[in-house]
Formats: sequence, structure tokens, C-alpha cells
Amino acid sequence: MSKINVRSPYYIYDSVAGLTSDKIDIFIYTGTQITDRPSTPTYQLTSNAIDDKVTFEISELIKDYFTNYFDGDYASDFFWVDYEIYRSINGGSYANQGVVLRKGFYGYGYYEEGVQNQSTSINNQGLLQTNTTIVKLDDAPATIAVDTSVTSQVTYELNGQQVYTKVISSSLESDEQIEYVTSGINGSDEFEDRVIQDGGIFEGSTCLTSFENDFTLFDFDTIYVDTTSGVTKVTVENVEECKYQPYKITFINKFGSLQDIWFFKRTNEVLSTTKDQYKSNIVVNGTYDISKHQNKLLTKNGSEKLTLNTGYYPEAYNDVFKEMQLSEDCWIEINSQTLPINVSGSSLEYKTHLNDKLINYTINVEFAFDTINNIR
Repeated sequence: MSKINVRSPYYIYDSVAGLTSDKIDIFIYTGTQITDRPSTPTYQLTSNAIDDKVTFEISELIKDYFTNYFDGDYASDFFWVDYEIYRSINGGSYANQGVVLRKGFYGYGYYEEGVQNQSTSINNQGLLQTNTTIVKLDDAPATIAVDTSVTSQVTYELNGQQVYTKVISSSLESDEQIEYVTSGINGSDEFEDRVIQDGGIFEGSTCLTSFENDFTLFDFDTIYVDTTSGVTKVTVENVEECKYQPYKITFINKFGSLQDIWFFKRTNEVLSTTKDQYKSNIVVNGTYDISKHQNKLLTKNGSEKLTLNTGYYPEAYNDVFKEMQLSEDCWIEINSQTLPINVSGSSLEYKTHLNDKLINYTINVEFAFDTINNIR
């Protein structure tokens, strides 16, 4: 079934001899496909034909229904999109041309890829990410998104030996179209978090710390994603970082799925403030108190920004940083919380091993909220 990536145009084109006008009913919904389709269309559009041709563009209408929320639990917005075209030939009454079934993702295509309606490869993409090399913190989960309609299983291997297999089943439920396969437990990145989330009591010790430093839990170096169009091999690189605090950013990539990227090196934090002030009248009975403010603050708030450094990455990750830069929704995991951020830089200079030898990106982000709580 064809996809609609709602951040790029999706055209519905109709042409037949004598075409006077087209009417289209669009149904945007969640739940069980077809069964939960509303009786009343979400949108009804009408267009007169020019030279027996009519074109509708519908992705902007669908995009409005996405909320894109992430709190550490990996789940993506998804909508069924069905439409019916009614034709009027030579001014006659409208005739139904049948129902067309589509799937709505919060993704996009690049200009060079052409009109998405004409691309067949995008519909057979089982692994919903561009890169086939994953760089992650040692012992942290590797969470990948797969399209359940074309994926049959995901297999983890270490040195050629299978350590885990996840069977993927197709479904007619909207919340089961994208499945996030992970090696972690409830998104936990550390052994202590996994123990606590599993209902246990964590007791730290020197021996346990030494064990964690010497061994990686659920170790693997390769992931295989089996799809209807073949098998995709994903290579996993684990990075140990003992000097700086690594941070994980999660963003919505070009396929409309959540994807992680790690920043391993130095992080700088900056607080910027804004204020509104006025001149206060402090004169009382012909005198004033020198301890009172003449320039009085009406309101003051702040916003915090981070400068993050990736550490050394393979050149293949240029596409990932590109998608993060283009993403409209990003989050960072910090102090055991998942917080919304915006990438504040407006440009990204691509790096290559030929020109830069070792590839390290410096990314500026700002928290997507004011420092002082002013939600009213």
C-alpha cells in the first residue's frame, strides 16, 4: 500500500475525456483500517477540470492531524488516509470511482527524489532510517523503527552468532504500523534504570561497577532487518565515554519515525535572559528612598541553550545529521527526563574524511520552553 509523507506534496491526478469536474472525499482516521473509517469525510474538495484534467494536493490537510509527542516511550503518529474520487463527465452527475487506501507518515522526500506518488522504493522501505551504521553509547539500547507491513523479523547478532530475534507481524491497527525494536527495557539506557523499571532494588558496589566497565549487557554488533524486498544489514558501533556526560537526542526523521543520535563529547550550557522594564515613580512627599528601583523590572525570564559535540562519527552519518537539522520535532534525554528542544543553528557544513580527517559535529540546541514556568 502506498505511503503519503505529509511534509512533501502528494498529488491526486485525474484525467479522462470529457471531464468537467472532480469531487474528492478524504477520510483521515486511526484505529482499524476501513472498519473505523468515519461515515462523514474529513474533507470534501471540488475542482473544475482544465483540458480534461484535475489535480488535488492533499498532504497539507493530513499534516494538520499530527501532534508528534515523545516522552521517552517510542511511538509515532500514524493515520489511515482513504479517498474517493467522483467524476462529472460532460456536466453530468458525479460517479464514484472507488476507494483508494493510503498510509500517512510524518515524513518527506527530497527534491531529487521526485514526486512521491511515482516512487515505488519508498513503499518497500522496511527499515525506517537512512543509515545502515548505528553509533551508540556502550550498553545503551539500539532502538530502530520498522514498517510492519513489509518487515517480517529483526535479528541481533554478535560475531556472527544470533543473540536475539524479534518476529514482526503485519496489522490493520494504526498504532501497530510502526514498531520500535530495541535491545533495552522500556528505553532504559543504564543497568540501574533497567533494574528499577523491572521492579528490583539496585545496590551499587565496586564489583558491580567493575563488571559494568568490563562487560556489555546484551552485546551485539549487527542487526538484520528482513523485509519483502530483501534483508538490510545494520552495523552497530559501541562507544565508551568515561570523561564527558553523553546525551541522546531523539528526532523525527525523513520517514516519519523517531530516531536517536548520541553526542559523546563536551557540552556547554548557556542561560540567556529577556526582560521588560519601566521607569518607576519613587518620589514620596518630595523625596525618594535610594534603596528603591527607579528602573523596575516588569517581567524577566530565560531560555537555556546547549552546545553539543558528537565525538568522531563515520561519514555515513552526514545524512542523519542532515535529517536532524531538517526535523521539526526533537527531544533530549537529560537528568532522567525527556525534554523538547529546537536545533538553533540554521546551517550544517557537511564533513568528509578526505577534507576533515576525523568527523566531529558541533550542534547548538535550545530548550523549547522558558526557564521560569509561565504556563497559564
